[in-house]
Amino acid sequence: MLAEKIKTLLLCVAAALSVSACSTPCGSPGALCAPIETVTSPPERVTAPPERRPAPPPEADAQVETFAVAMPGTANEGQATAAATGQPVRIGLLLPLRSETLGRAADAVRAGFMAAWERDRAGFEVTVVETGDAAGDVLPTYQSTLAQQDMIVGPLARSAVTALAASPLVTKPTIALNHPEDREGTALPPKMLSIGLSIEEEARQVAEWAAREHPGANVMILSGSAAWQRRIASAFAGHAAQVGMATKTLELAALNGYLSDPELVALRARLAEQPVDLLFAALDAGQARQLRVALAAPPLGEIPLYGTSSLNPGRVSLYQGTELDGVKLLDLPWQVERDSPTVTAYPQPVPRDEERLTADMERLYALGIDAFRVAREIALHPGQPIALDGVTGKLSIDFGNGPARVKRVEPAAVYRNGVPVPVSTTP
Repeated sequence: MLAEKIKTLLLCVAAALSVSACSTPCGSPGALCAPIETVTSPPERVTAPPERRPAPPPEADAQVETFAVAMPGTANEGQATAAATGQPVRIGLLLPLRSETLGRAADAVRAGFMAAWERDRAGFEVTVVETGDAAGDVLPTYQSTLAQQDMIVGPLARSAVTALAASPLVTKPTIALNHPEDREGTALPPKMLSIGLSIEEEARQVAEWAAREHPGANVMILSGSAAWQRRIASAFAGHAAQVGMATKTLELAALNGYLSDPELVALRARLAEQPVDLLFAALDAGQARQLRVALAAPPLGEIPLYGTSSLNPGRVSLYQGTELDGVKLLDLPWQVERDSPTVTAYPQPVPRDEERLTADMERLYALGIDAFRVAREIALHPGQPIALDGVTGKLSIDFGNGPARVKRVEPAAVYRNGVPVPVSTTP
């Protein structure tokens, strides 16, 4: 009996060395300690407590697009930019995309800038940085962005440009998209350039154009009461005096954007008694059309009428009819030279949410295109004069040699068959 127990015990020990389990405990009556198939179950998963990390910032609406590739053969010897070392030039596009008042305008600029970058992006990395429109938001964001970028394009809000120009922050090339509030009295830092569109500058160019065609002319300036209308009326009057023309200004009342019929009747009588050589309209397109209808009969209908881009409401808002035919104006190549190779090189903007694309939004889209092109030229040719056939006009820029100088010349146009078309005369 003892021998059988010892024999059974030895068999169990041997089995334990070759298998992982027994179906019945050894030593039990009827135990079967033969090898069995081992089924390995996955180990029990123990979940560690999640790592405590700071909450990520809210995801930005604007997509940050980057591209980095060396630019062989484009950097000048000794060029002190990222391009000189074969590294991508990093551009921070600082826009008030969070602003309720400037959000749409900022988005139009962004779309134009990125369209131009897509066409000539080799060697450039773009980061879109969203801000509000207040200087207190823009300046800290500008400062933090500056450390990560080689160049800044922005801000867009005039108040932010004014505050930045007065600060000591501008230590890298910065291309502002607007002018400071006191443009004539504010000196920009040496590394700051302003390429913003200026309807006042358009008015001064119109004055030069009119003076060439009508030397010594006696001009009546017709303005509405809106702030922008008063600004361009004042700009035209100031420059007209410098180019030898005499001016007088009449401000017309407007209700819901429409000029007063009694005032238009009185204007007609006044011009009949006190003729002038030409008219300058500091008005919008609808008001200019009213004016032309009121003065349609000879001889008043033959008085030349000049204006700025405010007389062009854009493709989607053009008036049917020929009431404006013969009216002369300035506008961006993007608006009046749509078949030119410069303009057709870039895609047309696509309106969001089925909104109509206004003329002003199209002009801001064009500004975005030229903003990238100017930034690219500055990066590739630092300190050298820039001559750019832009979609916002012919640009002449001197940057990097003391105070920056910018001149934009816009093409002349005339209404024909209800549409403003370019004319050969260069203002």
